[in-house]
Amino acid sequence: MGSVHLNALRSIPGAELTAVCSRDPRKLSGDLSAVQGNLGPAGEHFDFGNIAKYTEIDALLCDPRVDAVDICLPTSLHAPVAIAALRTGKHVLVEKPMALDAEGCEGMLNAARRADRVLMVAQVLRFFPMYQALYESVRSGGLGAPRFAAFRRRCAAPAWSEWLADPKQSGGGAFDLLIHDVDMCLWLFGKPEWVSANGQEALGSGIDVMAAELHYSGWSAFITGGWHHPKAYPFTMEYTVVMDRGTVDYSSQGRPPALYGADGCEKPLSMSGTDGYAAEIEYFAGCCNSQRRPEACPPEESATAVAVMRLLLESRSKNGARMRCEV
Repeated sequence: MGSVHLNALRSIPGAELTAVCSRDPRKLSGDLSAVQGNLGPAGEHFDFGNIAKYTEIDALLCDPRVDAVDICLPTSLHAPVAIAALRTGKHVLVEKPMALDAEGCEGMLNAARRADRVLMVAQVLRFFPMYQALYESVRSGGLGAPRFAAFRRRCAAPAWSEWLADPKQSGGGAFDLLIHDVDMCLWLFGKPEWVSANGQEALGSGIDVMAAELHYSGWSAFITGGWHHPKAYPFTMEYTVVMDRGTVDYSSQGRPPALYGADGCEKPLSMSGTDGYAAEIEYFAGCCNSQRRPEACPPEESATAVAVMRLLLESRSKNGARMRCEV
């Protein structure tokens, strides 16, 4: 994600890359050609010739030219590095998941309040055009109340980062991946009343899958997916939301967002923009430059997404036990 964020930064007015930090000499030289991922372009070479280069985060945080820090590190490092950055007066954008648990999230929120700095979590689906189109369809109220929702997200077990396969560093595959869709449900529908989940974790075989149900008043949202064996399995994401007067549907496998109305007509959803990562970072930079809260992606909601995912993992460990969502 560091490579993806660097690529997006090139096109953002009001933001300037002044420093990078890595313990990998090759990456610190600007050679990110070996970087891989599910989304975004492949790694490439960046020109770091005119910026500061650090091997330790504490040295970067002492640099007075740095106003904000973009944290793309293993999840276990999100809370300590974000808190350190906030305490030194830096604004912070941190990759999802916000932290491994509620305690880490709360520490970050408290540090941001004390420092009066902007803290935002990169829950990038909120900035993807196909998900913004869904948001407008649901929240406008024109299609009536939601009656059913399904979100699916799956990929091969990542072979490019060993830390992802260690739950102590990443939280596990389902936690790291499906946090996107939990956050989307919170954004669209608010907090559920109950949650439940089943699935299987066999990280040695590259499997970490979940079928989750978020129980709202009189209806449910379903989230399914995870890691499906290493390397070959393709990344895909999709959604279906049924409302009183139509169904909104999308799949990354060639089915653009569309409304299938109760009148029998199909209508493509209008979308603006193409690069959700650039939109996300541009929004964060705007919040920093104007010292305003990130209302489009508040960190409190990102913390709630972590808490809900922890509940779902607990339910999965208890064979689908129904858990009250008191988060």
